[in-house]
Amino acid sequence: MRAASRAARVFAAVAALSGAFAMKAHAQSGAQDYPARPITIVVPLAAGSGMDTIARLYSEKLQQSLGKPVIIDNRPGAALMLAAQAVAAAPPDGYTLVLATTSSMAINPTLYKQINYDPEKSFTPIALYVKSPFILAVNPDLPAKSVNELIALAKSRKDPLNYSSPGAGVAQHLSIEYMKSKFGIEMTHVPYRNTPQSILDIASGHVHLGFVEAGAGLPLIKDGKLRALAVSSATRLPVLPETPPFAEASGQKDFEAVSWHAMLAPAGTPDAIVQRLHNEMKRIMAEPEMRDRVAALGLIPFDTPSVADLRVYLREEREKWGALVRSLGLAGSQ
Repeated sequence: MRAASRAARVFAAVAALSGAFAMKAHAQSGAQDYPARPITIVVPLAAGSGMDTIARLYSEKLQQSLGKPVIIDNRPGAALMLAAQAVAAAPPDGYTLVLATTSSMAINPTLYKQINYDPEKSFTPIALYVKSPFILAVNPDLPAKSVNELIALAKSRKDPLNYSSPGAGVAQHLSIEYMKSKFGIEMTHVPYRNTPQSILDIASGHVHLGFVEAGAGLPLIKDGKLRALAVSSATRLPVLPETPPFAEASGQKDFEAVSWHAMLAPAGTPDAIVQRLHNEMKRIMAEPEMRDRVAALGLIPFDTPSVADLRVYLREEREKWGALVRSLGLAGSQ
């Protein structure tokens, strides 16, 4: 009986090892033949959005270099998480990819009671290729013409300044809260249900200020209905070159509060496929034409870190925004 039991265990171990080798060999074979069929990129925003526009631009170039169709699948919904949920459950073969943002990968995992994916364990990063900064905009009647003047004004007032955002827990809201924590100032949050109204009410004087998206805020800035004090990125915004980065304007050198666009694959996707897609994205996004198109949308083209460095960056972003969500008492509030 003991010999039979020992033999059974040995057989099970050999079978498991053989299965592992077979799976590895299958993955390597798949990587060598990749791509053998169309690739789908799942976009968490609607067609016509900045993310969608950029994805359609580079998908054409990917299609040319990979020799297979690259299909854009728009799946907005669930606070940008619907797309991530779908791709987390997809086969890890390089044929289904997802575009992710700060919200879906760094904020929502702490903000929401439950999500159906793990931002670290469910995905393999491929490329982070765009940063989407916000513009710190104030009503022109506010007596603050620089970031330091705004901070001094906020500290001197008995009644706190107020600021708008498209809702509690969104990136614009947390960016102001990040600023407040860095400089020890008080401001009152006025949440709205949508982006346009949250910006228009700064221009009309109903609220004092806010971090606004470039695409929605630039026309009002150019018309003199909003005053731009800084951009939230570490570098200048190409469409607003005269406005300094917040870090430069404030002297707070490590300040950056941006959304970003990252391409991810399901966890377990073969390294050879991940690296090939990484190299293609790095090459495509470095082309002058692509950089110009991205800049024209009010975004900042970004030279993606290596896959290993990207893992570190995404982890740091989760820790940064997760800690802020917790400090505001918003953990699990959605």
